[in-house]
Amino acid sequence: MKTANRKNGKLTKKTLSNGKKTTSNSLSELETSVKDRYAKGAIKREEALCCPVSYDPKYLKVIPKEIIDKDYGCGDPSQYVNEGEVVLDLGSGGGKICYIASQKVGPKGKVIGVDFNPTMLRLARKHQKEMAKRIGWANVEFKRGRIQDLQTDFDLVDKKVSNKKVKNADDFLKLQGKIDQLKKETPLIPDNSVDVIVSNCVLNLVGNDERKQLFKEMFRVLKKGGRVAISDIVSDEFVPQELQDDDYLWSGCISGAFQEKAFVEAFEEVGFYGIEIEKRDEKPWQTVKGIEFRSVTLIAYKGKEGPCLERNQAVIYKGPWKQVLDDDGHILRRGAFTAVCDKTFNIYSRAPYNKDIIPVPPIKNISLSKATEFDCQRSVERHPKETKGQAYDATIEACSTESCC
Repeated sequence: MKTANRKNGKLTKKTLSNGKKTTSNSLSELETSVKDRYAKGAIKREEALCCPVSYDPKYLKVIPKEIIDKDYGCGDPSQYVNEGEVVLDLGSGGGKICYIASQKVGPKGKVIGVDFNPTMLRLARKHQKEMAKRIGWANVEFKRGRIQDLQTDFDLVDKKVSNKKVKNADDFLKLQGKIDQLKKETPLIPDNSVDVIVSNCVLNLVGNDERKQLFKEMFRVLKKGGRVAISDIVSDEFVPQELQDDDYLWSGCISGAFQEKAFVEAFEEVGFYGIEIEKRDEKPWQTVKGIEFRSVTLIAYKGKEGPCLERNQAVIYKGPWKQVLDDDGHILRRGAFTAVCDKTFNIYSRAPYNKDIIPVPPIKNISLSKATEFDCQRSVERHPKETKGQAYDATIEACSTESCC
């Protein structure tokens, strides 16, 4: 089959790839192709692996040119990182995003980079001490792992099983058991331990068979209320199998691109909410057989878990739409007192909803211990007396002089 070669970072129509044809996205074929290509990219820059991205120059001043030159991405998710947060960078490569995030989170924050490529990890770790001096604090660490398996610490596995020999099936099962034990006792990234996950053009490199696990792992390690900020390559149409079977195009962020709508739905399926497309490039980065591939940056939140309790709270949707439907089926009509449970009230009071929502708390607070289950079948709108209290009978006289108005 013919696949596209690249010239000056662009695909050409003349020929197809110098890569191999894989069979149904073979895990070993894909991972080997991706690992080998990015290992070479850690030594010599490959223009075809990245999109043009503008980063805040003030954060680049302290980063070695070697790291900047060997960075491959399609966006800047680091701009969504805040002071004091624990940040996890999936597919951290040479460490550029990690070292930018380090400056943003400050000395009270922490940054963890996860990558499976030993060559890229060596590049990132090579400058750790120097970067700590330049930035003013040491809050970055790099770990070897697969982003679809944030439990297995491969550096630790190497240490623990380096002397183990596998001669037969029994030896293999014992070794597998040891690795499973390490995953439970010392996971690469523990449950509910991260404030924000960032990733720059890496999710599309994971094979189709492991993508559900990838999103589950992101959800697992985030704290309740945490979020992801993901920049990745998406396609306007679904990528046909003949392109998916080309490992060269897969390692080049083409064949494995998520279809745009499917990318959003993948986050929805594991429980993320408040999903927003923060940036979508107007012009495609590449076009192959009429399919446009472009960079998007997406933000999504974790934290819808928990009971729905009645505390007489309401929210008012400000507009501009006449009404909207949220992820859980709540209908919010512009200007109306919409009845919500305590969990939804708190979610709407935070980003990304708070810019469009006016919270209406009850005059008399109902403690969580006395709150009853919220009636999801009740009227969508809440009567004002529910928030004020049925016995509310205050009278405030109108102004009698101009000075009080």
